[in-house]
Amino acid sequence: MKKTLLLVFTISLVISLKAQNAFKVLVKDKTSGVNLQGVTLSSTTNAKTNATSDAGGIAVVSNLSEADSILRFSYVGYKTIEVRVIGDTITHIIFMEQDENALEKVTVVSSTRNNDPVESATTKVEVLGLEEMNDESTLKPGNIASILGDMSGIQIQQSSVTSGNSNVRIQGLEGKYTQILRDGMPLYEGYSGGFGILSIPPLDLKQIELIKGAASTLYGGGAIAGLINLVSKKPSFSPDASFLVNQTTLKETNINVYYAQRWKHAGFTLFAGQNLQKQVDVDKDGFSDVPDIKSTILHPTLFIYPTDKSYISLSWSGSFDKRLGGDMLAIEGKSDNTHRYYEKNKFSRNTFTLMTENRFNSSLSATVKASVSLFDRDETTNTYFFSGKQNNFYSEASLAAHVGQHNLVGGLNITGDEFKPSSATPAPVGKFSNTTFGAFLQDTWKLLESTKIETGLRVDHHVDYGNFVLPRIALFHHFNEVWGARLGFGMGYKTPNPLTQQIKDYDIYSIQPISSAVTAEKSVGANVEVNYKKEFGDGNTFFINHAFFITNITDPIVATEDVLGKVSFTNFSKPIVTKGFDTYVQMEVNHWELYLGYTYTDAKRNYLQQNNFMLLTPRHRAASVIAYEIEHNWRFGLEGSYTGQQYREDYSKTPGYAFLAAMIEKKLGPKWSLVLNCENLLDERQSKYERLYTGSISTPSFRSLWAPIDGRVANFSVRFKPFEKW
Repeated sequence: MKKTLLLVFTISLVISLKAQNAFKVLVKDKTSGVNLQGVTLSSTTNAKTNATSDAGGIAVVSNLSEADSILRFSYVGYKTIEVRVIGDTITHIIFMEQDENALEKVTVVSSTRNNDPVESATTKVEVLGLEEMNDESTLKPGNIASILGDMSGIQIQQSSVTSGNSNVRIQGLEGKYTQILRDGMPLYEGYSGGFGILSIPPLDLKQIELIKGAASTLYGGGAIAGLINLVSKKPSFSPDASFLVNQTTLKETNINVYYAQRWKHAGFTLFAGQNLQKQVDVDKDGFSDVPDIKSTILHPTLFIYPTDKSYISLSWSGSFDKRLGGDMLAIEGKSDNTHRYYEKNKFSRNTFTLMTENRFNSSLSATVKASVSLFDRDETTNTYFFSGKQNNFYSEASLAAHVGQHNLVGGLNITGDEFKPSSATPAPVGKFSNTTFGAFLQDTWKLLESTKIETGLRVDHHVDYGNFVLPRIALFHHFNEVWGARLGFGMGYKTPNPLTQQIKDYDIYSIQPISSAVTAEKSVGANVEVNYKKEFGDGNTFFINHAFFITNITDPIVATEDVLGKVSFTNFSKPIVTKGFDTYVQMEVNHWELYLGYTYTDAKRNYLQQNNFMLLTPRHRAASVIAYEIEHNWRFGLEGSYTGQQYREDYSKTPGYAFLAAMIEKKLGPKWSLVLNCENLLDERQSKYERLYTGSISTPSFRSLWAPIDGRVANFSVRFKPFEKW
């Protein structure tokens, strides 16, 4: 009996001693009291003593010793703290404070679906972050076309002189092969794709994410050239507000307002913008180079947080535009038999979205997304009127799980659109629709501490064009602290759509319906890259990236215009192939920032025996940016780029041209900023090399655009951020 009691006493003593060598803590946000999952606890003296907080904010550190009495608490976006602790049986509570500066420096990508930091994402993702969005909102506050054009491998192609419509081309491929998402949901496609990037202001965005090459496995058909994901801002517990007024020498006025705030169980964001642009004839040929524009954008979003581990967001985005371009006399109401040409566009886009996420525990979460977009457009010219509607929808349900060294994401989605001309304006293209059912699975496997492999598979069923199986694989390897490499391979497809974006805009009545003999385009793409990143001194960095790419599109669908002006679509048996490389260097040294980039693109239409180059695609493009900041006082920037020769439709070459821009910003305390910016300092314009139209003034035929047409323009903006602090 004595031996039994002694054994029980000994075991109890050991358990008690072990308990006293453990530290249990509940980690919370200081402002909201929300439990924080993923906080890292580590000893300042023993690397083996560490823990991570779970979904309930609980962490337990075992085997504490005298030397382990100081624990470091670190979490992305929060200030790191150190706490002296002792082992006991009590659950302690630690509050952590948000660090706004740290939050801006850490970039987490959502396009890959696993929310990795951009530096360690298995798939290459290029990101323009919150700082770039804030800067662009004072330089080009109306839309994101300019800042997208600054990214390596992207070309903004203006497709209409009179309306100013533009599309986004990646790695030499036409804009129809680029998929544009808003918060992971495709919204811009077909007829509604027109003017898409022209209705998104940078002030309303947290960041822009770019994946080059086939990415259809992630979000479905269309992303043959790549995808651009526009990530909206979310509210924080500290109120955030911006008020901006901008005026340009090109008679454009922008007024933008943004406000956001979160409480424990609710929050909201609100953007409102008004853009007013007067028509301008820059080259004095009698036609507007910049149309008359009146644009209003509203985007309120409500966030609900039922628990610490879930949220629901409900959003409406409304964009309302009126555009009028053409003969300056006709625009001004002074038309006659000679001066009669004009094009007027009136359109509205109403988008409703629902997003919800719930984290069941530290390793399992579920997400549901849904969106409906209603697009109405009236197009009036001196010869015809057309009115049409397109409705887009998207819904998705997915699960994300962390199992051992694997991050798994799988889900189902339905996406589609319906185009319908009004009964009063029937067009040859007629009414048509697309519906696709999809299932996807992705596995990110941490094979080694320095190596990750990402595999994915998507199976789509289009109700008209059948089944598509899309595998994808990517690899990321760190050779050491400074050298890394990525490999990627993927397949994609693009179903026929007569209203998809082209190099130039066609008259809606000239576009013919898709023949039943036309099949979907399919693609295979690959990329290889090597990068080097070195940090030195106090916050100085040097980064260089060199990447090779190739994309092969089989059964390409080509638009052909006959002598009567009718536009039809046909598959060709030989592929479109684009290949090349891009290199860029980024440096930050003692308040200086430097960017140098070069892209080489060899794009061929192999279905042509001669002159098979891709139209209006520069083989050589270089860009550079240098900026200097005197903290809390001044900021200066100089940007330059060179665009090489391009081939026109008649197989002649355009000249290369250079583009220069400069800006200066003065900060008046933390709340006020004054910005003076000048774009196209050299006043490079296509009209300096050729007239922008052929034919007569009364019936002009406009050339395809390969250079800017708006010329030199300066702008002055004032920004007020009432809650900003230093």
